[in-house]
Amino acid sequence: MEAQKLKTGSSSTFSFGSTSAIITNIALIIGLDTTLNAKAIIIGSLLVIALADNISDTLGMHMFQESEGHSKKTVWLLTFTNFFSRLLTSLGFICIILIFPLSVGVLLGVIYGLSILILVSYLIAKNRRVSPWSAIGEHLLIAIIVIMLSKLFGGLILKNFNNLKSN
Repeated sequence: MEAQKLKTGSSSTFSFGSTSAIITNIALIIGLDTTLNAKAIIIGSLLVIALADNISDTLGMHMFQESEGHSKKTVWLLTFTNFFSRLLTSLGFICIILIFPLSVGVLLGVIYGLSILILVSYLIAKNRRVSPWSAIGEHLLIAIIVIMLSKLFGGLILKNFNNLKSN
């Protein structure tokens, strides 16, 4: 029984970790590209997400798993799976922004993130024996809404706060 929980928990933790990283990184890239168009700031922000946000979410997941009464081994496996899935996903975004000109990197980052989201959605749907197309459509719709809102808010920030000076 614990082995089945471990297998199911690991895959759900991986999907949580990678999906969280995908949506957060795409939103950050789109929002910051709209406001700043500055590669160094986007990469720095992605690194903060890859580490600080990742650690805080992983700790929250770790504590939740402990409160659910899972074995110590299961809790730590889920913790590391979540942390490393988010870290590797974030590093993929960072590499794309580093390697390519920013306008190309932003587009490729969105394609990279949505591709992983489609793959994870498909695998989850197949595992649950439900329609992959329905799951993919639902998850893509949510991701596209996040992308559009990030672009909108980035534009609003640029329009309304562009003249602020940092001291």
